[in-house]
Amino acid sequence: MVEHRKPIPVHEAVARVINKAKPLGTETVPLAESYGRILAEPVAASHAVPPFDRSPYDGFAIRSTDSVGASGDHRVKFAIVDYIGAGAVSKAVLGPNEAVRIMTGAQLPEGADAVVMLEQTAELENGFTIRKPFKALENLSLKGEDVQEGEEVVPAGSLIHPGTIAVLATFGYAEVRVAKRPVVGVLSTGTELLDVSEPLVPGKIRNSNGPMIAAQLARMGIDCKMYGLSVDHLEDSLKAVQRAAAETDCLITTGGVSVGDFDFLPAIYERLGAQVLFNKVAMRPGSVTTVAVADGKYLFGLSGNPSACFTGFELFVRPALLTMMGAMKIYLPHTRAVLDEDFAKANPFTRFIRASYDGATVRPAGFNKSNAVSSIARGNALIVLPGGTRGFKAGDQVDVLLLGSEEGTAEWKL
Repeated sequence: MVEHRKPIPVHEAVARVINKAKPLGTETVPLAESYGRILAEPVAASHAVPPFDRSPYDGFAIRSTDSVGASGDHRVKFAIVDYIGAGAVSKAVLGPNEAVRIMTGAQLPEGADAVVMLEQTAELENGFTIRKPFKALENLSLKGEDVQEGEEVVPAGSLIHPGTIAVLATFGYAEVRVAKRPVVGVLSTGTELLDVSEPLVPGKIRNSNGPMIAAQLARMGIDCKMYGLSVDHLEDSLKAVQRAAAETDCLITTGGVSVGDFDFLPAIYERLGAQVLFNKVAMRPGSVTTVAVADGKYLFGLSGNPSACFTGFELFVRPALLTMMGAMKIYLPHTRAVLDEDFAKANPFTRFIRASYDGATVRPAGFNKSNAVSSIARGNALIVLPGGTRGFKAGDQVDVLLLGSEEGTAEWKL
């Protein structure tokens, strides 16, 4: 008897997945190995930035009061009493009409409260003249103007990117507390599948989903265990899933989740005593996407069709793994764009179309059936068309999810 499944909305499916995510704990890694990880604790400023008043230019440190009355007709003369570069500190205490030659980044000498840029002076022997007055604190970089001591600079749950690395290094974080990464397994099911290295034979196709998912995980900085291919035999598939689930925090399977005679994953979930969060989503492609939890571990049953598999990973697997790592921004970035060509197909369910986005306009990236591969390669975004619509015209505004971004968003915006 064919199972009749009731589809649930995409946003509800996403929520069900996220609500089951459990943090995996933390670990400490060297700063050099922290790129791409998720911060497990906030970064607080151990000192002010800048740590002292300093010069942002090459020039001369002066007392602003000595520049009063300077003009083109009345140039004011200064005598140079010291020279300092970045990293050096002058011992001079400025007196009337005295200046210190100062380089970019150097600490302001005692008594000085302004900097005259080099190009604003006329050189003299052992000195210079200026033709304009300078205000107190003019041309200065003041202590703490960027960050105050004790201030939280980067919150916990943030992705560590190059800018975060700069902040961590600034405050002496030689080691960084980060979230543990999940151990993820990938198992491709289907007697029709061949390994990538095997020659093509009638009735068979090469397994593209396994390598694709491994690459999607790598883009997140997550390694995976590849469990190869499983044939369409219930007991063999059950053993493969049991072994993989025992060794991982999350198992991703591709294929076998539909209602065909050889789609065994629903029966496997039942044998495992898994809680099925959903087994049909009101979306195209990938409506048969199934997610279950067994012994606290995710079992993601993605479609065997490449485009559906790809989309299911981005919508459900990605935010679940990021939540397990304590990330704040777990969803794909969202924007709006102008559709660059007609898309006449009706959309009974929410439709996700592999697309090319150029910052203003968006268009389908090519052949867009669920078994398509080429459009995945060509696309950098997903057009999202709401269910219940009967097609769109060029010039219409549409929702777009951006793929491959370093950081996502904290809110589900569809």
